Amino acid sequence: MSPPGRPNGEYRSAQHEGSPVSARDAGCRDGDVEWFFDVVSPFAYLQLEQLAACLDPGRVRCHPVVLGVLLEHWGTRGPAEVPRKRVQTYRSALARSQATGVPLRFPPAHPFNPLPLLRLAVAAQARFDAVRQILRFVWRDGGDASDPQQWQSLARQLGLPDAAERVGSEAVKSGLRGSTAGALARGVFGVPTLVVRGEYFWGEDATEMALRTLAQGTAWLHADEWARALDLPVGVSRRA
Repeated sequence: MSPPGRPNGEYRSAQHEGSPVSARDAGCRDGDVEWFFDVVSPFAYLQLEQLAACLDPGRVRCHPVVLGVLLEHWGTRGPAEVPRKRVQTYRSALARSQATGVPLRFPPAHPFNPLPLLRLAVAAQARFDAVRQILRFVWRDGGDASDPQQWQSLARQLGLPDAAERVGSEAVKSGLRGSTAGALARGVFGVPTLVVRGEYFWGEDATEMALRTLAQGTAWLHADEWARALDLPVGVSRRA
């Protein structure tokens, strides 16, 4: 699978335009990638599938977070909480699914309570393969974690037959709270968010920028108009 916007599995460096670099090579430079996600986001699923195609999973550190807590902290609303934005969000997810070739099937209802699945990810130590399996359960297979049979099937696939006990443990709950608090402390405001070489990239549509930074470094983000945008003054502020 190619990174977004790049055909034939190629990731091209802007510094050497015309000289193709494979997506896997782009992901094999120095530095690890941190990835903040909530299973409630279809874009988290779409992004992780793209990362799986071009990065060594061992280099991606997954951080489960509760999106609702992030939104409340920053005083914002989720895209599914605004009626017309909700429709646009779902259409955008389906469009990105078609563009990237990542299959997408919506769960029975959305938004849904993500806490059991997020805690399940914590119980599985947020391993890349486990997180991917959980996201695929929801967004590839259209799974419903509130269905006992589906939950048990997923738990068995993850090698966690005692999943119900684990997700109810204080250790796992505390782990999710700590992961979310850690994200807030670092200024994370939404999901999915990638951190590459100290730079933050929010949204599935920022995947290519993150991969470019991984391959080339951060200098291009601080040159020319990119640098000016960072220092652009605020012309007017909306009253609360």
